Amino acid sequence: MSLMTDERGTASAIADTPAGVRAYTLEGSPLPLVLEPTTDGIDLAEWNLKNREWIEAQLLVHGGVLFRNFTLPSPADFERAAKAIYGELFGDYGDLPKNAAGEKIYESTPYPPDQMILYHNESSHLPSWPRKISFHCVIPAKAGGCTPVFDTRAALKHIDPAVLNEVRTKGLMYVRNFSKGVDPTWEAFFHTTDKATVEQMCRDAGSDFEWKSDGGLRVINRSKGIVKHPKTKEEMFFNQVQIHHIYCVDEDTREGLRALFDDQDLPRNVYYGDGSPIPDETMQHLGEVFEKIAVRFKWQKGDMIMLDNMLVTHARDSFEGPRHIVVAMGQMISADELPV
Repeated sequence: MSLMTDERGTASAIADTPAGVRAYTLEGSPLPLVLEPTTDGIDLAEWNLKNREWIEAQLLVHGGVLFRNFTLPSPADFERAAKAIYGELFGDYGDLPKNAAGEKIYESTPYPPDQMILYHNESSHLPSWPRKISFHCVIPAKAGGCTPVFDTRAALKHIDPAVLNEVRTKGLMYVRNFSKGVDPTWEAFFHTTDKATVEQMCRDAGSDFEWKSDGGLRVINRSKGIVKHPKTKEEMFFNQVQIHHIYCVDEDTREGLRALFDDQDLPRNVYYGDGSPIPDETMQHLGEVFEKIAVRFKWQKGDMIMLDNMLVTHARDSFEGPRHIVVAMGQMISADELPV
């Protein structure tokens, strides 16, 4: 069972907490650190800019900071607050639809509300990714809809050492097939209809690719799966095996996909880096570990959570009623910048 952190903790002994806020952790977990204003009229973007170094330091310790009860009346205000920390926001992400209220913020993944989006570090299957990701609650769900998180450093303490050894020695290989009618088309993802442009983008990104006979595109990315953080040098379980492995979709969907596609043509799948399959039993074990160490908090209207995308992985629970969460990403980094 994952930990549901609903109760407010006592004020945390956070050294040198800046004026105007109180800092505490939710009951039972250091993740996330919660900040609340103690005075009226704080502009969160201005406060973040002034206290950027302190916030960055807290992210390295806690992995995530939840800004609660600040005045964030619109996604555009959220965009300003995130940009104050990130410096610049990443605005060229093909997997999410953009939000009309801002230049470089996105709507959350348009995925069926009755299904969970499983745990992942954003873009960890690619050669480059955002070091930070933030979510802002415009409308909380009537029921469900949490954004569960867990610390990727802690995950290493709970995963079977034999599984960790396989990932360390072989790495991971992600395969994505862009096919019409499933996920974004390659044209929508790459924002072009020119194949030569797509090929150059793949080369620039360090991705292997091949054009399929039906006009679709197969993109292959390899990663280590376990890496060291660029600041703390700590090891982390940094990947998104759950949202790529065919075992992790529901049974009906899995059977439907396999009826339509051969394994090599599945929209997404992940293997060990040598091309060997990751056993279903391994994925079951990882799923159990993730839920054991996951932390959930109930969204409140106006909440903003900022995550170190490498130290913390996130998911989305199923939900009922309308739910509106927007996303910002920043501080891009590539695999060759990581410590060895």
